[in-house]
Amino acid sequence: MSRQFFGTDGIRGRTNQGAMTAAIAMKVGQAAGTRFLRGKHRHRVVIGKDTRLSGYMLENALVAGFTSVGMDVVLLGPMPTPAVALLTRELRADVGVMISASHNPYEDNGIKLFGPDGFKLSDEDELAIEAMLAQDLALAPSEDIGRARRIDDARGRYIHAVKRSLPHDIRLDGLKIAVDCANGAAYQVAPSALWELGAEVVAVGVTPNGRNINDKCGSTHVDLLQETVVTTGADIGIALDGDADRLLVVDEKGKTVDGDQIMALIGTQLAARGALRGGGVVATVMSNLGLERYLQGQGLTLERTKVGDRHVLERMRAGGFNVGGEQSGHMILLDHATTGDGTVAALQVLAALVQSGKRASELLHLFDPVPQLLRNVRFSGGQPLEAASVKTAIAEAEASLNGSGRLVIRASGTEPLIRVMAEGDDAGQVEAAVASICAAVEEAAA
Repeated sequence: MSRQFFGTDGIRGRTNQGAMTAAIAMKVGQAAGTRFLRGKHRHRVVIGKDTRLSGYMLENALVAGFTSVGMDVVLLGPMPTPAVALLTRELRADVGVMISASHNPYEDNGIKLFGPDGFKLSDEDELAIEAMLAQDLALAPSEDIGRARRIDDARGRYIHAVKRSLPHDIRLDGLKIAVDCANGAAYQVAPSALWELGAEVVAVGVTPNGRNINDKCGSTHVDLLQETVVTTGADIGIALDGDADRLLVVDEKGKTVDGDQIMALIGTQLAARGALRGGGVVATVMSNLGLERYLQGQGLTLERTKVGDRHVLERMRAGGFNVGGEQSGHMILLDHATTGDGTVAALQVLAALVQSGKRASELLHLFDPVPQLLRNVRFSGGQPLEAASVKTAIAEAEASLNGSGRLVIRASGTEPLIRVMAEGDDAGQVEAAVASICAAVEEAAA
């Protein structure tokens, strides 16, 4: 069955268009609720959201959908995606929902679903829910309609769990930490967790107004954090995205540290303690060749998957790995969370900083990345990657790299974009390869 609604990370789109309307959200609630009505107990769903204006509309629609099929609803309010995963398990809910479009602008929104184990839904469950969206579903008898309530301690529960991910003898006293919460879901919990652990916190991106999520802030726009770190003399900067499942870091000199360097640090730190499982790290095809070479030099492996944290997680669970992620900043640490958690990953970096006694610029640049270039080409319709001219351009670019680099060309799973990436030891060849492919895609998409 083909997917009409679910992409690589739940359902996502422009609000009040296509799949992201109140009517569809209510139907998703009904379908997901029906899918997880298992057993004779009183069923429960946990719903969290980020700070987008449209979150109110979609939250109410989902509540209507779930309660109409007999599920009780627990509303968390603005909370990170990993908090929803955690509380789905802790509250023994049958399903969890996060309303967020992650790093996208505020005009977009999305629906992410978690099973009772706190992991994102399997393909089987997503396809079953997708099929039900086209069906007339049985509604609960009037006496069995669900109830909805908000809980007040969700924030404290998550902060406590985040702090527990640090070794008990590690404190952050004496560290000055700048944190950019992207005016998103972690705007309260991330600064609070860092402060409670002893840090001096300089927080930016913590004044959400419904429209400024990810707007020139957060992990997709690190200029604000770089400036904040340098001007305040912070020891390190932490950048989260709108739903706080991504992490990028800025060292004390204002230089950005991407997910590849973070995975290298966390992976080798755990390996040194004998705590790294699977013999290496899981990442996607987008991770830099420099990371692969560095890990090999440490006697570790890099296993690559398709783009998307769900593919990383699937490989981690199948192979017994406990560290994985994406260059873009998704960090999955299965010892502490069932999904990407930017705040938990940040604490592992901060623990290493405390234990090493080094400055961030010394600690966080473990390898020199090979030249890598990624460009996005927006298109309005069709399948430009199927064009003969594009296929020819890709073949010619691959030949030009002469076995000393890699190409990754793919359609985005969440936006109408073709992503063109090349890397290799020769920067000029890399740039020429990307330029030729992008030109061919633009012409085919015209």
